[in-house]
Amino acid sequence: MSLIIHGVSKSYGTLPALTNLNVTLEKGEIVGLLGPNGAGKSTLMKILTGFISNWEGHIHFDNINLKENPQKIQQRLGYLPENNPLYPEMYIKEYLQFVAKLYRVKRPPIRETILKTGLESHQNQKIETLSKGYRQRVGIAAALLHDPEILILDEPTTGLDPNQIIEIRKLIDSLKKEKTILLSTHILQEVDALCDRVLIIKKGEIVMNSTLDSLRSNQEQIVEVAFDYRIEPQALEQIEHVSRVVNTHDFEYALHFRVTEDMRAAVFDFAHDNGLKILKLQLKNKNLEACFHELTQD
Repeated sequence: MSLIIHGVSKSYGTLPALTNLNVTLEKGEIVGLLGPNGAGKSTLMKILTGFISNWEGHIHFDNINLKENPQKIQQRLGYLPENNPLYPEMYIKEYLQFVAKLYRVKRPPIRETILKTGLESHQNQKIETLSKGYRQRVGIAAALLHDPEILILDEPTTGLDPNQIIEIRKLIDSLKKEKTILLSTHILQEVDALCDRVLIIKKGEIVMNSTLDSLRSNQEQIVEVAFDYRIEPQALEQIEHVSRVVNTHDFEYALHFRVTEDMRAAVFDFAHDNGLKILKLQLKNKNLEACFHELTQD
């Protein structure tokens, strides 16, 4: 089922926030929503979640009109706000039971949701004792309790440490087979690592709607890697398909490849074979950065 956004516009007084947005979000894909501050991302999410009801255009999901039946769409939509409001004095399980009552879920899958979001070892802790990463998990669990078909995530990895980011990425990726996911972020690496498609908004208008595969095609792939000690660039040049090696800082390197295949596995194998520890391993989408900069600068 598709979420269809057609001709959506919204103004605050005389100031336009969104102008004639047209886009379709499909089940089974993660769509990244990018844009500079004030571009209209938050307004779009507030419209989709029903928080803003005064807007122009049409939004449909499974032949349900958002304006005519907002509650029917809200029942099929899960939302993780950027600030993730929680009740810190509650225990995790207690909080999820409370949220289930708000959704009027008769048989809430509390245990299944706790397992799915990796909270089983913390379920009897108070939320105030949790790390930022586990609070994000609680927020995602609350958004999943009623088994929504649409999932809107606003900055789900902001403020997390690298290990927590990897864990939350895996969790989000595991959900996409059965959901339509819109992920709003200002971190380009998150879009590159997670998303199938990217929407870039500037001044309330969509200036790019493209798949990540099309952005990666025919581009120079750059793998950023940091080891636990310095390696001679000549040694790294022996990795298959490497066209250039740049020592960017101390033990950090940018490896340039002229292939579309993800070469991080080859870099990992090189480190393993040479007894190196990898401290950072990241695929950089040069085209995405260039497009974002070109399309959003004034």
